[in-house]
This record gives sequence, C-alpha cells and structure tokens, in this order.
Amino acid sequence: MSINNYILKSDQIFCANQQDVINGYIIIHDNRIHAIEKGFIPSSLENQYKVYDLSGKTILPGFFDAHTFFTGWSLRYIGIDLSNAKTKKDVIKVLKTCYSHQDHIFGHGISDNFNTPSPEELEGLFPNCRIVLFSTSGEHFWLNTTAINHYGFDLTADCNEVFWKLLDEILKDKNFIKPLFKKYMAMLNARGITSVKEIGFDKFSGFQNILSELESEEELNLRVHFMSQPVGANANFEYAKKMMANYNSDFIRFSGFNRMTDGSISQGNGLLKQPYENQNYKCKLDINWELIQDEVLEADKIGTRFSLNAQGDGAVEKAVNIFNLCKKDNNGKLVNRHAITEAEFSDPVDLKRMAELGIICEYYPQIQSITSYDDKVGMIKKQIGLERGKNYWNRRKMKDYGVPLCCGTDLPLVIDHIPESIYYSATGLFPEGDIPFNQANCLTTYEVLESWTSGGAYDFYREDDLGSITAGKLADFAVIDGDILHTNPKDCRSLDVYMTIVNGKIVYQK
Repeated sequence: MSINNYILKSDQIFCANQQDVINGYIIIHDNRIHAIEKGFIPSSLENQYKVYDLSGKTILPGFFDAHTFFTGWSLRYIGIDLSNAKTKKDVIKVLKTCYSHQDHIFGHGISDNFNTPSPEELEGLFPNCRIVLFSTSGEHFWLNTTAINHYGFDLTADCNEVFWKLLDEILKDKNFIKPLFKKYMAMLNARGITSVKEIGFDKFSGFQNILSELESEEELNLRVHFMSQPVGANANFEYAKKMMANYNSDFIRFSGFNRMTDGSISQGNGLLKQPYENQNYKCKLDINWELIQDEVLEADKIGTRFSLNAQGDGAVEKAVNIFNLCKKDNNGKLVNRHAITEAEFSDPVDLKRMAELGIICEYYPQIQSITSYDDKVGMIKKQIGLERGKNYWNRRKMKDYGVPLCCGTDLPLVIDHIPESIYYSATGLFPEGDIPFNQANCLTTYEVLESWTSGGAYDFYREDDLGSITAGKLADFAVIDGDILHTNPKDCRSLDVYMTIVNGKIVYQK
C-alpha cells in the first residue's frame, strides 16, 4: 500500500482505551499511530503534515464484526442478474434464453413478491439442469428437483449451513468470487468495518488462498480472521493446526471453530431450562452435546478457540458447562478465548459464570432491526412468557458482571450500521420506535462503541495492535459524520460513516 504521513483532527476522538474522549489530533506515520495529542495542532506540524480536519465528527478505532458470512452474502450475486424481470414469466423467459446444454443455471435478483414455482414445474422446463435462483433479499429461492438432489436442500431451507455444497462450488469459481470479495470489502469499509471474523464451512473451500492472493497484491482492505464451521464433516483439527501455522499476518489469521447448538426460540428449537409455555418440551431439536463437548475440548487442547451459538437459556448453560472443562489460568479464567454467540435468552446465573470464566459474548446489537415490537414481544409472550422474557437480550447484566462483550451481525442477516446499532442496543426500541422492550437490559452508547472496537479486538486476539487509538498501534479508524457520543440514541440512525482508514490508507470517504 502507498502510505502517507498525515494528521486527523477532531473535537471528538473516542480512544476506546479507558481515556476520556479527547479534543485534539492523531499523527499517523506509515501504517501506525505515532501520537495522540490534546489541543490545537502546532503550526510547525501543520507545515509538515497533510491535515484532515474532522471537527464536528467522531474519530473511533476501526470497527470489528465478530460474525460474518461472506458466503451467505455471495448468494445474492450468483449467476445471471434477474432484477429486471417484472413477472414470473419474465424470469422463465430469460432462463430459456440461457438454457442449452449446460449443467446448471444460477441467478439472483428475482422479486421477493413472485410466487415460487414448484421444483417439479422448473424441472419440467429445464430437465437435468441445476436451477438455483435467489431473490433480492436472499430469503427466497427457486430450485428444480435436479438441484435439490445435487445440493441436498429444498425450499424449506432457512439457514446458510444447508447451502454448504452449493457454496463450496461457488467459492471455487475464482473468476466470480475474487471480484465479489472486493465488492464485499468495499461495502463493509463504507460502514466503518476494518476487521471481521469470517465463518467458512469446513475447510472454507480453499478461499483462504484467495485472501492470500489479495494480500500479496496489496488489495486486502479488510483484516480477515476466519473460522471453520463443521457442516459437511466434524471439526477437522489437522486442518486447524495447518491454518494456525500458516496464517498469522496482520491481515489474515485463523481464529478457531464456530458451531451452532440450538435454534430459534420462535420455532421451539431454542433449548430452554424449563418447558415452553403450555408445552411439555424444552427443545424440538436433538442436539449432540457429546460431540460438541468433544470438539471444544480438542480445540482447547491444541490451543485454539470455539464460538458456540446458543439462543435459549438451556443452551447457554450447557455451553458454559462445556467451556468450564477447558484449560484455565491461575485466576480461574479460560486460557483460550472461547465465546458464546447471541445468548439471546439467558439466565443471569450463567452470565455470572461466563464473567468468572472469561467467556466472551458475541452479541447482535442490530437484531431488533429485522422485526417489530408486536411480532417479537408477541412471540416471547407466547413461547416463554413475559416473566422469563425479562432475561431476553440481557446485555446490561453481562456488562455489569464483567462478561467481555463484542458485536456481530450474522451478516447477511443484517448489514452493519453502527449508529443504528446504538439506536437498538441503547434504547430497546424496534424500527417503528414507540415502545421499548427490556430497556433495563440495554447498554450505553459508550458501551456499545466499546463492543465494536476494543471488545472486538480482544475477541480477535488483536488488543496489542488494534481496537484503541493508542500510540504504536496499527492505524485503523472509522469516522462518524456527527457527534455520536452526545447524540440522543433515539436519533442515532441519522448518522453515518464519513471515512474509513485501514492500515493507514483511506479506503472510504463519503
């Protein structure tokens, strides 16, 4: 990268290192922070450096997203663009112009409002050719029976994991996937994201080789910490050892394993400590906790970490019990930085245990953006009752007990918008405003921003070189186009990212 020495100046510099927010300036030399000073820039320095006057804006460390799926996002762009199709018949017409002797037709951009044809109907039109089309939102798709038989999922699929065979094929198409990842990086940079924990299924289909190419070509504008999620096979520890040995640069690192445990409480798949309201079951899923425990302990043994996605209070308890079996230091803290993702509904007893063990919580601060008050609170009332529902999204207890916190999005479930995350996580409001939910469980603006910055750096094992505006650390910054720290959280959605800097290089400017 071509790096210049320069100064960033602002009356709001959020250092994320337990210092007060300062009015001053930051000196960047090459790709590192040279100094942070309060007050005015001396004229002698103004003559030596290019100065970016960001007065009225907030300078922060670059943001970390601890849970992203580039793979899932890529499905919105596969194959031919069908966004101009006005009707279902238009889609079929376009497909017929493409159909000859190829073995598959992929497509994206079909309207979410179109009626989905049956697999049999599509098979009749395009026999023995794998038809896979995704809607604009990525939530709906068309398949024929050939595709169902080949890829192993049908129209009931509701999570990225079931697409693993399709994704394996897509990720190996270098001419498609490499330019798309550049687009993905640009999208995240425009939102202030400078580091991600990217989830790859099994061996990530060799996508780490594409990352290495981009790094060697000096085109990697995002620090990628990739994890292996066992889907097609159990956790591969030989692969993990190889990745741990080979990927330790400033831009690409292996970050252990990720695994789902329970599922959605709305569907009765979240594991509860006590039965669902007016039901005799605690979870509809049959979860192989023995396998999960064995994999976690083996990962811990070889010196890497596990993130377990747990939504119900019963699943959170079991995840804590498993992590409690892992190696600990003299203070009783886990040696390896294991994490629980979501912890949507949790028992404060287990949150206290998480704090005692040092288990990280990777929470989703924008999760309320995909629903409404009536829908979500209605679901909670129906499934677990409002009394138990008081422990939904209990980030306040996590913070007060001392659970290390960081933020994730489960992208493409939601796309990063840090000011918007404050609206949800600091107010308890839903998109429509009106009524807050569990406001006592909310965090402050400052705490949410800590989760996106220093909290993320800790989760990524990068606190020594990233996550705070500290002399000597790498120069990753996000700049918000207003005073986010003193804006009423209810009004934060109007703010946006103005500038993003990665490794000293301006990669986005509004």
